[in-house]
Amino acid sequence: MTRPHTRAAAALVAVAALALAGCSGGNSASNASDGGDAGTLVVDTAFSLETGDPGRNYVPTGNMVLHAVYETLLTLEGDDTTPQPALATMEQNEDATEFTFTLDADRVFSDGSAVTADDVVFSLERVAGMTDSKANFLMSGITVEKVDDATVVLKTEKPSLQLPAIVTNPSLSILNADEVEANGGTTGTDDQAQAFLDGASAGTGPYVLDSMDIASQVVLVENPEYNGPSPAAYDKIVVRNVTESATQLINLKGGDSHIAVDLNGDQVDGLGDGFTVDSVPSAETIFLLINQNPEVSPATASPEFAEAVRFALDYDKILELAGVGAAQATGVIPPMFAGAQTEGAEQDLDRVAAALAASGYAGETVKLQFPNDNPVGGVEFTPVAERVQDQLKAAGINVELAPAPFATEIDPYVNGTEGFSMWYWGPDYADSSSFLPFGPGEKVGLRAGWESAASAEIAELVAAARNATSVEERTAAFSAYSAAMQESGPFVPLIVPGNNIASADSVTGLSYNPTWTLDLTVLAPAQ
Repeated sequence: MTRPHTRAAAALVAVAALALAGCSGGNSASNASDGGDAGTLVVDTAFSLETGDPGRNYVPTGNMVLHAVYETLLTLEGDDTTPQPALATMEQNEDATEFTFTLDADRVFSDGSAVTADDVVFSLERVAGMTDSKANFLMSGITVEKVDDATVVLKTEKPSLQLPAIVTNPSLSILNADEVEANGGTTGTDDQAQAFLDGASAGTGPYVLDSMDIASQVVLVENPEYNGPSPAAYDKIVVRNVTESATQLINLKGGDSHIAVDLNGDQVDGLGDGFTVDSVPSAETIFLLINQNPEVSPATASPEFAEAVRFALDYDKILELAGVGAAQATGVIPPMFAGAQTEGAEQDLDRVAAALAASGYAGETVKLQFPNDNPVGGVEFTPVAERVQDQLKAAGINVELAPAPFATEIDPYVNGTEGFSMWYWGPDYADSSSFLPFGPGEKVGLRAGWESAASAEIAELVAAARNATSVEERTAAFSAYSAAMQESGPFVPLIVPGNNIASADSVTGLSYNPTWTLDLTVLAPAQ
């Protein structure tokens, strides 16, 4: 898929020296414009960072940092969600139940030792054995077998065409087994290697961990043993925790940083000359949930009421609130993934009137719950909720807004006790199967009181997409699933928020990735 980019006008004279004070902890950096002395790259982002241990990581900033330090069997390039070879190439059987990985010859870890099948088996079985890790579910139903020193087979009982995408996740990075085992690593629940990995590197990536403070900054330096296709372009990368997007913008414009990761549409739209902007739809979706359980919400618990809400909205007017880079959600699968619809729902007030009459709705006030302190891609939920309220009122549906902090709202949402709410969803890994949980009887479907028996047809489409054994069959199944979900069901996708990353023109390679947001390994000084 080709992603639209907004590029502010041409070159800015590169900053030769940066004095990093305040939130930078007093570090200094330089970035030479001639590409000779690469110096230091400074990246500002709002941290979601818990550890330097890939097997225990499952948060965005962790993905960004660890992708530069460790490599996986397969990887993703830019926003392309088709897995590509990284440490290995892959072949699969016709049933999509056996995946054979052949390691790239001569690749080494940061201590110079060779990567072998034993390292792969240990790394993946370690994640499978750490039941307290958030990433543990990635290995559910997958077994790992060594064939020889350069070959490993991953097996599943059922077809799993999503497995190649799963193994691109940085949580399934390949670690130096000898080094990790020597520092407390095991493949069981007694693993104690996190403390070691929080301060050291045991991977094959172009950078190694120099220091990590999960509250302030991470410093990466060049891996002198790296022998892969993407060598480090910088001597050092400093990733700093800057929680406010306004501060990120000030730092970028003032020359105190090179990249700001978390800007909103208005901020990047007004940057002007001297900066490069990657402004694209993200992998997340903001949606309405309409509970089908009459014990939770009698007024909303009919397919016709959900239909009325879906076709009462003016999606173009709602999208105006999202800013640069955002797009209308065309369904539960965002546009960058296989099977996504090309067009979203359109307002149809005649259809709304007929659906409301069939639903039995009698003008009751329905409470719309949503988190009011957790913007997604720069999109604030409150103004979106207000616009939804106004549009539904014009269509004959009375809505009372009930905002609350994320910490208050998350439990009733997860437990399925919200009658009408607005939430967001992003993929667990870069694959369309991450959006099957919206189906009837699935995890998110059940949060909306939507049992599999409520829509046997869509439940069958879920099964068909999950069990497909060819790419063509799978894409067709996901397309049928997303189309059916746009016509019926308790979810109304609204917005795919934009992801807006900006850099000084002295940096090249800026691009969004749905798993690690920003690929540090492809960034380089401009010539």
